[in-house]
Amino acid sequence: MAKAAAGPLPAYHDIDVDAALAELGAPTETAGFAEIAAACGRGRADLAGRGLGEAGRKTLRLFSTWEITRYLIPVAQAHFRRVLRANPDLPQGRSETEGGAKWFTLDEVHRLRAFFGAQGSKAKAYLPYRPQGLPAKVVAVANFKGGVGKTSTAAHLAMSAALDGYRVLVIDLDSQGSMTSIFGGRVEDEWGTVFPMLASHYGRHLQQANRGRIDRGEAPVPLDDTVDAAMQIDPASLVQKTHWPNIDLIGAQLNLYWAEFQIPVWRMQSRGWKLWDALPDALDQAGLLDAYDVVLLDTPPALGYLTINGLSAADILLVPMGASFLEFDSTGRFFDMLHATFASIEEGENLAARALGREGLAFQWDAVRAVLTRYDGSQQGEMAALMQSYLGSTLSPHRQDFTALIGQAGEQVNGIYEADYRDFNRETYARGRETFDETYAAFKRLLIGSWRRDELERAAEARDAQPVAAQG
Repeated sequence: MAKAAAGPLPAYHDIDVDAALAELGAPTETAGFAEIAAACGRGRADLAGRGLGEAGRKTLRLFSTWEITRYLIPVAQAHFRRVLRANPDLPQGRSETEGGAKWFTLDEVHRLRAFFGAQGSKAKAYLPYRPQGLPAKVVAVANFKGGVGKTSTAAHLAMSAALDGYRVLVIDLDSQGSMTSIFGGRVEDEWGTVFPMLASHYGRHLQQANRGRIDRGEAPVPLDDTVDAAMQIDPASLVQKTHWPNIDLIGAQLNLYWAEFQIPVWRMQSRGWKLWDALPDALDQAGLLDAYDVVLLDTPPALGYLTINGLSAADILLVPMGASFLEFDSTGRFFDMLHATFASIEEGENLAARALGREGLAFQWDAVRAVLTRYDGSQQGEMAALMQSYLGSTLSPHRQDFTALIGQAGEQVNGIYEADYRDFNRETYARGRETFDETYAAFKRLLIGSWRRDELERAAEARDAQPVAAQG
């Protein structure tokens, strides 16, 4: 006779139906969603408030002499102190105790970096590489699979670039507004997002198209009130300062999702409107590509109209993904959809261009890289190696580890660069920071490499434009 299996039964066996009914509670009606949303809002405000200063806004911590000389300005601590003593007009920092370590604001760090860049050794690059006369590089971080660390990666790249001395504009294209929350942004409605920039682009196109209609004796298409209102908004007014002195923000909130419904309406009204040009043209015409070094776009986890605008504006595309079969499969489908979407746009545009004898449309990106995030080397090494073998150079060889610091910093509503290292075990801090420093280093190679290519091409064009000297 067979014996019964030892141990307790699985939890899903012998559930009491009346107990299950008691746990079920009352049915939820539509109004229940508002109650749940309000509870989440209260909790979100509570959590966000833990990272706010006395004025109710986020503040950036100070940076110690040890941290500055190790991570931000490559000089020995003793030399750093000698330079400060010899130059009393430079920021001198502040100590929490008599004779204690000196601490500096990031603004002061930038002033010190500029001084070392102007006066220091020519053998060391104190200032980040940035060719004069070239526009900012636009970087989109995208994937339509959620939970891959997209927003976290984008935020930490923005912070890394800011610590490195670059001027950064972060644009949140995701109506969930997570990036906006990270940087303490406040957006009341869609009029504080990129929506007016997109609507204005459509409005300018429609005005031009209407002039052609009038010349042909046709009735113009009227501007609706929304488009007309958007055209009165200065794009510069959408930019918010953040608690980082060299990171600015164009934020997002839930109403931005309205753009996903409004854009196809505009497209139907005027087939000639090139919606994929809306964001890149708006950034250029507003002067934002000259005002910043890096423009970083956090896109929604979907291949909708906002994502298409972000990808069209981008010079560099980063695709975060996890080292698992499902994420590898999903990311492959994402690239397949990118191909289908942009190939379709090119095909449609180029049919008309060929008929009119004009130059065709061809999208191009300086670099496209997939980045492994939340990586666990003890569990995912084989899968990561397989993915690398198939993707080759498209997959960045650097793998962004998930460490205790990342988890703890997230609980404190801070990025790892915003966390005070004194709140952590020194080894935990160094290891957690190292993985994001390496992620930034891989990205910075793409950034400065693409700038260098542009710089060399510009020099070659200038040489070609020079008149050939007369032969003697």
